[in-house]
Amino acid sequence: MPKIPCVLMRGGTSRGPIFLASDLPSDAASRDAFLLSVMGSGHPLQIDGIGGGNPLTSKVAIVGPGSVPGADVDYLFAQVDVVRALVDTAPNCGNMLAAVGPFAIEAGLVPADGAETRVVIHNVNTGKLIESLVETPGGVVNYEGESAIAGVPGTAAPIRLAFLDAAGSKTGRLLPDGGPRSVVDGIDVSLFDMAVAAMLADARSFGKTGGERPAELDADREFLAGLEGLRLTAGRMMGLGDVANMVIPKPILLSPAADGGTIRARYFMPHSCHTAVAITGAVCIAAACCTQGTIASELADLPPINAEGRRLLVIEHPSGRTPVEIEQDPDTAEITRVSVIRTARRLFEGYVFGRDKAA
Repeated sequence: MPKIPCVLMRGGTSRGPIFLASDLPSDAASRDAFLLSVMGSGHPLQIDGIGGGNPLTSKVAIVGPGSVPGADVDYLFAQVDVVRALVDTAPNCGNMLAAVGPFAIEAGLVPADGAETRVVIHNVNTGKLIESLVETPGGVVNYEGESAIAGVPGTAAPIRLAFLDAAGSKTGRLLPDGGPRSVVDGIDVSLFDMAVAAMLADARSFGKTGGERPAELDADREFLAGLEGLRLTAGRMMGLGDVANMVIPKPILLSPAADGGTIRARYFMPHSCHTAVAITGAVCIAAACCTQGTIASELADLPPINAEGRRLLVIEHPSGRTPVEIEQDPDTAEITRVSVIRTARRLFEGYVFGRDKAA
């Protein structure tokens, strides 16, 4: 059986193996076949692999030296389908992104630099750059600390992620359909692309309050089927073509905040509701709240901009609250930087064994 070195890490509210790009097959078809084998896809529990039987634990990060100016490392994200033989590399994952900086330092791709090391990550999926600040006291990655994030028990060291020029991650435009509002099959939506391509809608348009638990939404098969139909149409409108085998655009249901935050969200992955919110999704939602005319902006209770030109938005979701800091140009209102705090943990390292399909 083929074996390849890997490190299993938690990044934010996700978990998955991280590989050095040089250790994987160079052609995409062979690489994807190996990943499907390693994760155990084809069974709802991924019983014959290291996936956790859930989209949040069936993720892979592939890391190598930076290939574009200004980047320390490249990061290719792969969403491995639990049941289908499908590996989607269209989107970024902001939660697994949190693990990339620590991994890169410990793998020797980036030297530790004082008490805090800056790692500039080129997300190959979107072509965008993200800055990661990792605590490295004494030249060693620190995982222990007092930062808590919704959806993860306990506390850990903070990892500060700043998305730089994240607009148009997959479509090339912040507003892929040309404006802040569109109508998809009779439903008013905002088609928005910041860190992830998404279809934002008012939960009330689907007869929902926006406060439903994920299991309740997942059990409503008629609702999910209708949401998927809208997503497929939205994908074509956004210039993404047939998105039936892609996880973007992400459907997101929004409603007014219920617990003192900025807005409440139910984020879909896309065929089930996230138990929290993806970080790229939180970035997208927060940016939409700050973009005039979107559905998000009309539902949001926006905080004021501080003296530094920043404002802190809080996204309410099923597991709690996720803060997102937005920086905007005071003259053009262009969003120039979006920052979040995540945590990560190295879980184990060694070799993972794939299956030789020809055997």
